[in-house]
Amino acid sequence: MISIIDYFEERVRSYPDNPLVWEKTDAKYEATSYSEAHKLVKFYAAGLLSLGINKGDRISLLSEGRRDWLICELAILYIGAVNVPLSVKLEEANDLVFRIAHSESRLVVVSAFQLNKIRSIKNQLPDLEKIIVFDDSDNSDEDEISWSELFKLGEELIKQKPEQLKERRNLVKPEDMANISYTSGTTADPKGIMLSHRNYTANVEQAFSFIDIPEHYRTLVVLPWDHAFAHTAALYAFMYRGASIAAVKAGKTPGETLKNFAANIHEIKPHVLMSVPALAKSFRKNIEKGVQSKGKMAWFLFKLAMTHAYWYNGSGNDRGKGLKKLTSPLGLLVDKILFSNVRLGLGGELQFFIGGGALLDIELQKFFYALGIPMYQGYGLSEAAPIISANTPAQHKMGSSGKVVRNLLIKICNEEGQELPSGSSGEIVVKGENVMMGYWKNLSASSETVKDGWLFTGDLGYLDREGYLYVLGRYKSLLISHDGEKYSPEGIEEAIVDHCSLIEQIVLHNNQSPFTVAVIVPNKEAVNSLLRHRQFKSEEEKAQFILNQIQEELSEFKKGGKLQDMFPQRWLPSALLIAAEAFTETNRMLNSSLKIVRRAVEDKYKEEINELYKPGGKDINSKLNNDNIRNYFT
Repeated sequence: MISIIDYFEERVRSYPDNPLVWEKTDAKYEATSYSEAHKLVKFYAAGLLSLGINKGDRISLLSEGRRDWLICELAILYIGAVNVPLSVKLEEANDLVFRIAHSESRLVVVSAFQLNKIRSIKNQLPDLEKIIVFDDSDNSDEDEISWSELFKLGEELIKQKPEQLKERRNLVKPEDMANISYTSGTTADPKGIMLSHRNYTANVEQAFSFIDIPEHYRTLVVLPWDHAFAHTAALYAFMYRGASIAAVKAGKTPGETLKNFAANIHEIKPHVLMSVPALAKSFRKNIEKGVQSKGKMAWFLFKLAMTHAYWYNGSGNDRGKGLKKLTSPLGLLVDKILFSNVRLGLGGELQFFIGGGALLDIELQKFFYALGIPMYQGYGLSEAAPIISANTPAQHKMGSSGKVVRNLLIKICNEEGQELPSGSSGEIVVKGENVMMGYWKNLSASSETVKDGWLFTGDLGYLDREGYLYVLGRYKSLLISHDGEKYSPEGIEEAIVDHCSLIEQIVLHNNQSPFTVAVIVPNKEAVNSLLRHRQFKSEEEKAQFILNQIQEELSEFKKGGKLQDMFPQRWLPSALLIAAEAFTETNRMLNSSLKIVRRAVEDKYKEEINELYKPGGKDINSKLNNDNIRNYFT
């Protein structure tokens, strides 16, 4: 067993001159090598020592992705302290106060963009002693020091007492806690996931069960660096192979950072990108818009080529088999003429995506596979550091979450925790060195989630005959019909959003009721596009037209519709509520991973949902829907 620091220093010895981190500070990207990073880590670690940080002390880190994010975490770990990585999307009023106070962090390291958040809440943080600011400023408070000042403190300590840093470094053990990673906030009090050095190094080793990353590969990390998936699969997995990580140039807002990403991808030309479903959908939307902008003929040829590619690729593991081989030259020609130009829009060097999040729609997987940049879907959760299974170039099946990584036991269990036979669906339960230590200061939740070393994930799934894992949704968010039958809503919701252009977001609801209902957020752009060239006598007529169009789209899933065989009819919504506003992070109906917080939606619309089960509740043209749909008109 080795610690993160052990394996970091092994890589420094093996790849001293390889670039570890690429960062764009001025006009161009510049690299920091493994050996240069190691020197920086030691100086900053010594600086933390000079501030009196002890082994096991917690330090919160709130910053956009950048070189110093990684240097800071390694410096914290180098002296046996614990990093508490925080999302820049968190609001100071509740989210940040809770996490920093609950973790009893003595220091907060923060970027200039996030500094005001910490200044506004520091009086509510009894354990906070100092704020370390990455960026120099002429306007610092008394309890703040800059990153460059910390470096000077480290220089002085190494000069005066070099043995002190060495002694502390030697105390770092694989079983020591490395991170407290807080859950995304689907409850009032998020749980702090305690992950050890060995949880991470074990999971990095597991990540390479069926895949390899050459040392010359680069990845551009667009996901937040505190994100469990990006943290392990990008930062540490690429480090493990001597490869390099690039930071997207941070903007003052998330939107500005995304704009920078579009430019940065051409500068870095990444070989691999990490993606989550929301990002994958954005990529697809932009690609299709780009092709459509070139005219009707280009769009027609693109759709024709995609149809052939879907057929040729099959489910991935049967790609090009049988008679399909005869059409291989056609596929190569189309790829050279058409798809290669699309790939240039993503830098031109991209080999594949690694997809996180259990429910990446199979249509998205087929789309990117057809373009020649497959999105290899995986599955995991933070409590498992986080990788549990993955599709890879060598072994993949679209629609699945791939094969379970090596050195990880898995079983599918019923509600009583008893193992079910192969092919049965139930709760996914795993056991391995990557399973968390427990939840920080929460023994009851820890004992409920980890039993005899087995992690009960709370996710519903099954293993097929070939060992591919299929994740069906949240086991604990199953909907229950009036006769006790349970079903997972996520797959149905994903399909509705993908096939209904007028629906942007949807939450299904059924709590032992005769039928299922849905809370719907319309797609504002699609709604107004449909209205643009039509005349209406009144706003009410306009509202009724859109409501009927939404119902018509959903009817395709019902008997007689072209999508009638996708799901059992009884699981589809019989009554619809138009939400007053979109589900966002601001109104707490999306968490920081951009997943819908089902409980928050149900609580917000509790009374309206109850009305759907009353006489007349199935009429989509209700007064409430008529009023709410107008919020989406421009």
